[in-house]
Amino acid sequence: MDRRDVEGWVDRYVTAWSTNDPAQIGELFTDDAQYYTAPFREPWRGRDGIVAGWIERKDDPGNWDFRFEVQGVAGDLVFVRGWTRYRQPPIEYSNLWVIRLDAGGRCSEFTEWWMQHKPPPS
Repeated sequence: MDRRDVEGWVDRYVTAWSTNDPAQIGELFTDDAQYYTAPFREPWRGRDGIVAGWIERKDDPGNWDFRFEVQGVAGDLVFVRGWTRYRQPPIEYSNLWVIRLDAGGRCSEFTEWWMQHKPPPS
């Protein structure tokens, strides 16, 4: 696993996020993957559970921008820093993703840590 592999996975994630296509979402994850939407929440479990959870709280395409940097790769464990900006309502987040990828490049565990930026003064 190297940075290019991770960048490719995140690019596919962003494409799935942009389309909310269940097949594209499902292709990112192993059959038994766990997706933590916050570090201490109960995860979405399994590919079908992840797709269902994602679609249930999907973002509208075109309402957000995202950029990222791979911060580190340690074997199958990777760390990605992200920045998300929503247009409506206008809000920004800083993200840290902790991702475990298998040898085939699918995610078996995903944990997102996010922090909302302070809103600008009115």
